[in-house]
Amino acid sequence: MAPESTPKKEKKDKKRKSDAADLAASIKPQAVPPAEGTASAEAVAMEVDGEKALKKQKKEKKEKRKSLAAGEGEGEEEDKKAEFSVPLDAISPIASPLAPKKLSKKLFKVTKKASKARQLKRGVKEVVKAIRKGEKGLLLLASNITPVDVISHLPLLAEEAQGVEYVWVLSKEELGQAAGTKRATSCVLISSTPAKKTTPKDGSAPKAGPSAEDLAELKSSLEEVTEEVKKLESSAGIKY
Repeated sequence: MAPESTPKKEKKDKKRKSDAADLAASIKPQAVPPAEGTASAEAVAMEVDGEKALKKQKKEKKEKRKSLAAGEGEGEEEDKKAEFSVPLDAISPIASPLAPKKLSKKLFKVTKKASKARQLKRGVKEVVKAIRKGEKGLLLLASNITPVDVISHLPLLAEEAQGVEYVWVLSKEELGQAAGTKRATSCVLISSTPAKKTTPKDGSAPKAGPSAEDLAELKSSLEEVTEEVKKLESSAGIKY
């Protein structure tokens, strides 16, 4: 007959089993890195590379967003810097017709296009020479030029010429900026007459001229602002 188990013996067995379970739980198996050249090692390397690439991609996206935000901020600052305030007493009394702000912005945009297409004459000498040669287009005059005698003869010259309209803009600084010069400009002529190709004196190949698309875009924009200029009667009542 098997001896009957006593409560004391059962208690000892339970304690022994509990100690063995605790000991087994405390001993954790150490991870053995896979040997180089095996499929497991390659899989681990691919996983690590994938995580690095993902982190790099996230970082690049974050930097791109920052740069775009900075660019927009700079663009707004440039627009603010581009606006010049001109006191009313600095505006010439003969500045008529004077373009309002909305039209002035359009005129400056067309001036930039003309500069890019090489259809822009800058300064009194170039403008007078072009008009006397018979070039047609739109003449822009700065209203805050002093002394005004420097350009006072240009409106009459434009009226006597055929195919030349003229309009005054508020600021010589803005006009110079639109014309692509570092200094203020008293006047520019946006020429609608196609520029002639000239051969350099040294015999080198002539520079590539503006594309047909640029010229067509300039022509369309110039016609649009010229029509608006013709509708202007007087600068009276225009508020700045």
